[in-house]
This record gives sequence, C-alpha cells and structure tokens, in this order.
Amino acid sequence: MPARSELRVGTATEVQDAVSRSHLPDGRVVGWYGERGVVIDAEVLTWPLPARLAARFGAEHFWARWTAAECAAKLHSIPMHLWIREHGLTSPGVEVERIEVADLVVSLGRLTRGGRA
Repeated sequence: MPARSELRVGTATEVQDAVSRSHLPDGRVVGWYGERGVVIDAEVLTWPLPARLAARFGAEHFWARWTAAECAAKLHSIPMHLWIREHGLTSPGVEVERIEVADLVVSLGRLTRGGRA
C-alpha cells in the first residue's frame, strides 16, 4: 500500500493538498499523497503515554495501536472516544500499515474488502 515517498511532514500550509493529513500537537502535519481511500494518523513515539489509556489498554506499542485505531475510527466516521469504547485499540475491517519516520509512528489505513464505511 504505502511508500515513504508518498508521505510528507511539514506545516499545515505545506501539506494542505494532501489526500489525508494528521496533525501533531507540536504543530507538524503529516500528509499522505498516495491513493484516495487511505487515511493517515501519526503520533510522536517519544511522547509520554496518556496514563489512564496506557493503564487500560497496555503500554506496549501503544502509539502504533493508537494510530491504527484512529485510522479505523476515521474510515468508519466514528469519533475516537466512541471507537475505543466499542473496539479498544483494535481496527477491525481495516488494513493498516505502519511506517516509522524520524520520531513518528505513522499508520495508513483503508477498508478491507469486507469492511464497511
């Protein structure tokens, strides 16, 4: 599915024409310039884990699982707080690929054949 060359990290202005974007709390934005129907979510690997969520879902590979679940929530048009209530940090019906870029974990997701949107 993805290729590193189809990802760009920059400011909101620099990636405004991306197919899908993920805004980071430090002001950077990760843009996906590949095929339509793919959504993106990114997080900074070195940032502290949200204590309550890590206690609930486990700390191991937290940001990778979080970004995959965010992709699933986006594809199903469900707010993340409702998604995790129902599915936790899983992504049923979604094909997810992860790429690590510098200090980021980036998940790209698209619906599987049987997935629904």
